[in-house]
Parts: sequence; structure tokens; C-alpha cells
Amino acid sequence: MKRLIECVPNFSEGRDPAKVEAIVAAMSAVPGVYVLDREMDADHNRSVVTLAGEPEAVAEAVLLGSGKALELIDLTQHTGAHPRVGATDVVPFIPIDGVTIEDCVALARRVGQEIWKRHRIPVFFYEAAAMRPERVNLENVRRGQFEGLREELKKNADRQPDVGDPKVHPTAGVTVVGARKFLVAYNVNLNTSDIGIANKIAKAIRFSSGGLRYVKSMGVELKARNLAQVSINLTDFEQTPMHRVYEMVKREAERYGAAPVGSEIVGLVPKKAIEMAADFFLQLENFSPEQVFENKLAAALSGAPGETPKDGKLASLARPFLEAVAAPSATPGGGSASAFAGALSAALGQMVAGLSRKKKSQAAHVDQLSEQLDALRGSTDELAEAIDRDAASFDAVMAAFKLPQGNAEETRKRNEAIQQATKGASEVPLEVAGEAVAVFERLVQLEAIAAASMRSDLQVARLMASAGAQGALANVEINLDGITDAAYVATSRAKVRALRERLNAGPRATSV
Repeated sequence: MKRLIECVPNFSEGRDPAKVEAIVAAMSAVPGVYVLDREMDADHNRSVVTLAGEPEAVAEAVLLGSGKALELIDLTQHTGAHPRVGATDVVPFIPIDGVTIEDCVALARRVGQEIWKRHRIPVFFYEAAAMRPERVNLENVRRGQFEGLREELKKNADRQPDVGDPKVHPTAGVTVVGARKFLVAYNVNLNTSDIGIANKIAKAIRFSSGGLRYVKSMGVELKARNLAQVSINLTDFEQTPMHRVYEMVKREAERYGAAPVGSEIVGLVPKKAIEMAADFFLQLENFSPEQVFENKLAAALSGAPGETPKDGKLASLARPFLEAVAAPSATPGGGSASAFAGALSAALGQMVAGLSRKKKSQAAHVDQLSEQLDALRGSTDELAEAIDRDAASFDAVMAAFKLPQGNAEETRKRNEAIQQATKGASEVPLEVAGEAVAVFERLVQLEAIAAASMRSDLQVARLMASAGAQGALANVEINLDGITDAAYVATSRAKVRALRERLNAGPRATSV
């Protein structure tokens, strides 16, 4: 399964397009990273870039982008309406697909350490990655901005960064790195230039002042347009949607003789947020996202069933593979089933490590659990890919047997092809067995640091790993019987014996 995260780094530059382009170019140069959006705001003097991709690729892009920002942005010369403490001001990681918030926390911590190591910029952690409860809220970290923080670090031990020296970088300040859910940056512009009105409305709607849950807000002066703005961050748009915030801003503005003249979204927004707003303002009856053409088309193109299947959700996920195995054809067969058993084992191990990492009782083992989770994730992917590779290797053997053998030369070529294909059909399950045994051993290590309540899940995982390994080894041995290369066979059988010894050395998991 592809793992995807979003990252929305904010840079303290919104007036020089060349500088912003240079920062974006540094990040987009990393293979596998997609720049989905960029926003520049001259009044805020700030740019927001939206990245997506595999976690490690996005992390490297952020490190390169922060290095370029260090070169180009000098906070001692920076002014703007938006609070800031760093050239690369804030770097949030957001889970999208195949990634948990805990994965993003671990990634944020690694990136924070690397920002200090590479660039000597001190780092604070916020939101889910915060190491101190008062630093969960970004506004607490950013209090006083660059200039205030620079002075306070000289005398206040409570404001020291989480990583790096207890002082700001002379020109790049500090960087705040975190992990959070999808955030919607939503601003409402008023028909007044009175920043005081915007501040009063912001105070009324933000949660920290007794307003709406999951809302952060402040008043901003838009000098270029001679307007005041209520700048809003929605940290959970499903719990507190945009339309509810807009309506409250509108009512509060009426108290001061003002009104909204428009609103804007900064960066990207989930389609669901727009659907919710449309449903509210249009007063649609019995509206469902399935009525949206693009949603229905995407479901059809992905192969999702148009009607509710006879099975439940989980059974319907397994049914296609079960039917493929049950079909009267040679593939997928025992080798693919063995790889699938190994992949299930590693996936169960991921579940155990991921859930254990959330428990307070296992707090001392968070780093080790994260390492195990990453390793098991890699094993799951490798074993899942082997399901198809095993089937393909056996198909190659069958194709070789169908080659013509009308004369001596054709017979010779056919026999060589059969031997070569049979070697391939033995090598794939041998790799599967090796990976499954490695998973088995890792699960044994995991038991010492996993939550005790998940012992039965680990036991099931070890049984699956053992079954996958033994099934794969059986496939290796049956293929070796048909290979005439004695040296190759001897080497392969030695590998089989070594893997069986490793498997037998582990603890027995005979009941659950």
C-alpha cells in the first residue's frame, strides 16, 4: 500500500516571487514529491506551500526547502501582518493514506533533529508532536514573534527550544515542526478597515476565548485592499465546518455595523468540506456525497462495487483473492498463499506496534516501536508484492513446458528454458521464506515492548509467519527436485536448512 502524507510548510516571504520560486524548486527536486499548491500573500508577507508524497521523500524536501529559506530570508529585515518566528516558520505533517498521526509525530521529531543538524536552526515541536503540553498550541510557541522570542530566550528557561541551542538563529529564527490533522485555512474579509472589529470577532469565535471548538483566529489588516480580515484556522473541519464559522462571523460583524464582503481558502481544502458547505447553504434534502458525479466516477474507475456486496466490509476485501485462489487454475497457488500469509503476519505486527505506541504504559518504548513499525511495514509491502511474483514465476515454468520440441535443437532450448524458469520458481519462494522468518523473529522481539493486552494478536502473527515460511520452503523443495544443476540445488538446500533452523529456534506459538 502506498503511504502518503501532506506537508504544508509556511515561509516568511510573500513579496518576492523569485525567492519563493527558489524555495519551491529546491523542494520539488526530490523524486516522489508533488507540489500541489503555493500561496503568496504580500500583506501577510508569507507563503504557504502544499507538498504530498511518501513520508521520507517529503521530509527530505522540507529539509532542502528550509535550507534554501535560510539562504534567502532574513527575519531582521522582515515585516508583515502574520506572526512569525522563523524563515521556515512552521512545518506540519498530516497523514493522508497508509500513515497514522503517530507516524507523522515520529517523522516530525526526526525532521526537527535534522533541521538542527544540517542548518543549526533551533526547533520547537507543536500539536501532536509537542513534547510539553503548553506547546501543543502554535500561538503559545510563537508568542512575542521573532523579536520577542530572541530576547526571552536569554532569560526564560521555559521558552527554550526542544532541539538546538537556547538562542534563535541570527537571521532564520527558529522552526516549529509538528503533526496534525488536515487543517483548513479559511479567511473572511470585512467591509471595514477597522482592525479592532476583526480582533473582536476573532476573539468571539476562537475556542481559546470561549468560542467554537477547533477554531483558531485573529484579526489581520489588509492594507493593500483597505480591509480588515478575520484569519481563521479550522483544525477539524468535520466537527466545526466552514459554513458554521462563516455564519458566526457574519452575526458578530452585524453587532459592529459591519458585514463580510467575501471569504477565501488558503491552500487546498478537502472536497468534503465544500460538500458540507453546499449541503448547508443550499438546504439540500437527503444529500449524499454519492450524488456528486466525480465521486461516483472515481468509485467506478477504482473498481469499487456499485451496490452493497453480500459480504460485510472486511469479507468483501478478502473475497477477490479467495476466489482467485479457489479458481481451477494453477496460479495463484501455494506459493502466493504463503506470501499472503507472511504479509498478513507482518500487517498484524504493524497493528500491534502501532496500537502499543499509543498507550501510556509503553511510553518508554515509543522509539523502538516506531522502528519495528517501519520494518514490519517494509516486510508487508515486500511479501505482498511476492504474491504476484510467485504466480508469475510459475507461469514462466508452464510457458517453458509449452515450447516446441520437434527436433534436437528445439528440445535443447526447451529444456534450458524449463531449467531456468524452475530456478526462478524456487528463488521467489526462497525469498518469501527468508522474509517471513525475519518477520517471525521481529515479532518475538516486539513481544518484549508491546502492550500485554495484544499478546494474542502477536501469537496469531507468529503462527501466520511460521505458516508462510514453511509453505514457501515446501515450494522451494518441490522445485529443487526438478533442477539438474547439482551445485545450485546444494546451495539452495543449505539455505532452506538454515531458515528452518532459525524458525525452529523461535518460541512455539501453538495455541491462542
